[in-house]
Amino acid sequence: MALSAQQITEEVLGLYPNLLNTYYQLHAHPELSFQEWQTAEMIAARLRSEQIDFRPIAGSGLLAKIEGRAEGADLGKAIVLRADIDALPIEEHNNIPYASANKGVMHACGHDLHATIVLGAITLLSKHLDTIGCTIFALFQPGEELNPGGAKLVLEENPFEDYEIVAFIGNHAEPTLPTGTLGICPGKYMAACDELHFTLRGKGGHAALREGMIDPILPTAQLIEQLYTLPNLAPKDVGQTIISIGKIEAKGATNIVPDSVRLEGTMRTFDPLWRATLKKTIDYLCRQIEGQAEGLTIDNNFGEGYPAVYNDPSLAHEVGRVLGEVFDVVELGPRPTGEDFGYYTEHYPSLFYRLGVGYTGDDFASKRAGSLHTSTFSPDPKAIGIGVAAMAIVGTKLATQTR
Repeated sequence: MALSAQQITEEVLGLYPNLLNTYYQLHAHPELSFQEWQTAEMIAARLRSEQIDFRPIAGSGLLAKIEGRAEGADLGKAIVLRADIDALPIEEHNNIPYASANKGVMHACGHDLHATIVLGAITLLSKHLDTIGCTIFALFQPGEELNPGGAKLVLEENPFEDYEIVAFIGNHAEPTLPTGTLGICPGKYMAACDELHFTLRGKGGHAALREGMIDPILPTAQLIEQLYTLPNLAPKDVGQTIISIGKIEAKGATNIVPDSVRLEGTMRTFDPLWRATLKKTIDYLCRQIEGQAEGLTIDNNFGEGYPAVYNDPSLAHEVGRVLGEVFDVVELGPRPTGEDFGYYTEHYPSLFYRLGVGYTGDDFASKRAGSLHTSTFSPDPKAIGIGVAAMAIVGTKLATQTR
């Protein structure tokens, strides 16, 4: 018989002290992308203590596995519970007992919380294998914060090639939602994020002696202006488009025209075909501007970023219904931030949802949790129990449906 939501929440209460201790350890010892060796060992120690099988993946990541023993179990079908484990190059400014001990590195995006939640969920589910009708993986993924993204490296190892993946599940801490609330967005959820790099090369010189000069400044202004108009050309059904230039480097002076100008920026899209069209359009614009300024050359390239996160609508609605019986579930709209979870959504039925960590009552109103990617981000630790219960409930429900 499948675990009930009440049973799960009761068991989470028993696991909570150990989970909280794990969270404190992970938060106090953050590591940068693809350097999460100590983090992986802390997680591995917990898995060993629960006699859960695991192996390394994508360098500094771990892939744990449990196999259901319910009558009629189909171990060829699988559910993946995913957590990212890397931290950010930020100096922590929180006055808490478990603050980062690694100078200049901080879990400012909640990955320590994500790892604790998946660890708690797989631990709980491992104690009830007779109720599980499939294989369940717990993926502790490195390098979400750094291109090419740990998700891409995970998939390059083909760890799930012998399985039919029923669902790929991930969550993310959300300080704008109160603790106890979950947020789900069916369909297009998070944007593909590509880096833009341009170098416009001309021939500089004295600003007052312009004969023979190939001034790159005006073409740079033209390029920026035209880039910023491209989102207006987006078809209505492709979702939001953002193009933004964040860095301009021209080593001239008040009376010196530089030889070259460098631009760097970002492009955010939700539709893969429109994403490809924009890249071709940007290349066309560069060639067009070159043709208008004799002798000018433009080198343009794209730092290939993460694909868009697409939540399987039927999976999103089913999970929302199940979790809505226990928690406050709200429907979210698309957001133009990026996540390498998008690689998984390209291959498998997937769901990436938000976990409220913003405290409650006056603490929520005062924004005590802070903001993601800042030195004062401090999520509510009570959200760990809710996160574990939610993921275990989802895992149990989906594992029951696979039979």
